[in-house]
Amino acid sequence: MLRINQLRLPVGHSKEELIRKVKKILCCEQISEISIVRRSVDARKKPELYFNYILDISVKNQQAVYRRCDKRQVVMQQEMKYRFPVENYHGSERPVIIGAGPAGLFCALMLARAGFRPILLERGKMVSERVKDVKRFWDTGTLNPESNVQFGEGGAGTFSDGKLNTLVKDKYGRGREVLKRFVEAGAPEEILYDHKPHIGTDILQDVVTNLRHEIERAGGEIRFQAKVTDFQIYDGKIDGVIINGEEELKASYVILAPGHSARDTMEVLYERHLVLEAKPFAVGMRVEHPQELINLSQYGSKSNSILGSAPYKVTASATNGRGVYSFCMCPGGYVVNASSEKGHLAVNGMSYSGRDGQNANSAIIVSVTPEDYGNAHPLAGIAFQRQLEEKAYQLAGGKIPVERYEDYKRAVLNKGSESEDWSEQEKADIPSIPEDFAPAVKGEWEYAPVHEILPEEISQAFVDGMEQFGKVIKGFHSGKAFVEGIESRTSSPVRIVRDDNLQSSVKGLYPCGEGAGYAGGIMSAAMDGIRIAEAVATHIVTSEG
Repeated sequence: MLRINQLRLPVGHSKEELIRKVKKILCCEQISEISIVRRSVDARKKPELYFNYILDISVKNQQAVYRRCDKRQVVMQQEMKYRFPVENYHGSERPVIIGAGPAGLFCALMLARAGFRPILLERGKMVSERVKDVKRFWDTGTLNPESNVQFGEGGAGTFSDGKLNTLVKDKYGRGREVLKRFVEAGAPEEILYDHKPHIGTDILQDVVTNLRHEIERAGGEIRFQAKVTDFQIYDGKIDGVIINGEEELKASYVILAPGHSARDTMEVLYERHLVLEAKPFAVGMRVEHPQELINLSQYGSKSNSILGSAPYKVTASATNGRGVYSFCMCPGGYVVNASSEKGHLAVNGMSYSGRDGQNANSAIIVSVTPEDYGNAHPLAGIAFQRQLEEKAYQLAGGKIPVERYEDYKRAVLNKGSESEDWSEQEKADIPSIPEDFAPAVKGEWEYAPVHEILPEEISQAFVDGMEQFGKVIKGFHSGKAFVEGIESRTSSPVRIVRDDNLQSSVKGLYPCGEGAGYAGGIMSAAMDGIRIAEAVATHIVTSEG
């Protein structure tokens, strides 16, 4: 197979134009197959926009074609196929998996396909019932603590943009395997090659359901409203779990993939003396802008019928040394009430597959470390989160508190005018935000002093970052932008320590995914789920001789 790197064509090109350019680069008229490996957008000359492609090409007489190619652009490529280390297991061991988020689902899928008949326990409901509970919460404010944006089939990512980005290196092919399984379950084929792939919460709900059906067809068992409330541990080894405070389920291999909001589970693990450690994460606010403002900055025009709503990614270093960056950016999306505990409020972002809403939103978050938590307890980060979420809840009586950025900035910096530190030219360059610009929110909201939620140093870093981002995306630091909070569930603030064999301090208990402290998003969590499945399968087969 021949790989072409950096093939560039205008956005909106035809299939015929792509084929012609491939033939020209290879100096070959007979092309058997063209596979897109990666497609990204080049906006350096906006409003002229281009696609950059990496392509795999099948041709006859490959060696002869390769000899006459420009080796700076064309290379020989070996196709890498993922292979699970165990096939056709016929033993009696049935691993138990806790949590049906991306990590748990993909761990169960791989084990089921290999013949292990895993049992997957999920404290929440299946996605079709979960959607009803979430809508009821958004409409009425009535929270179901076991079925919400955080808990239930698919995990927290089910009510998000469905982004599939990851910084994890994929030398074993696990990432590609995840994408392929998503496509087989109904995700658009474009996720296999788009530089910033996403599914959208509407399609993701169907994908998650189809993954469950595939697990069941392969021999796996999935139980909903089956909350693991305790662990049976003898002589330093896992022996089973307790479900809903009463049912005993024996197991010698338990995969713990609880998600980043299973705080009660972490408390039980601490009481059972597992080795846990506090870890850094980040907190901040959701920020909303008109999507047209973002499109203008990223694409050079207010809209693009081919590319749709533009995403962005921004990072900065605040003057106090803290990192500030965008997280889970949702083009054409909504800010959602993502609470899971009564008396506490957390927000997240969500987009549908079309990303066709009027507003863009992103979490603008500030790095925090265990030094910020107030003490050295392994669960101190959870207490830190809860304090902030309780403040956010009290500000607007459980509704999402919303504040204009000009008011937030003025309060944090104690300045009389939102724009007094801008030059006249800077003020002239800021695109205007329409007077009718309003929050795009799922759940009830009201105006409130959002600036009161975060500690002073973190609020100052937030404002510092916003001002720096305004130099990258014109209008980003406009006073009319909305600030909504709090974004506190960016990742787990605690890690369940695991050894070189991927087991916790309790043998046979395998921490997995984002909630355990080993992932950060759908893709990395799913890849970790596959990695743990490999380890468990290999250990079972080896131990059985």
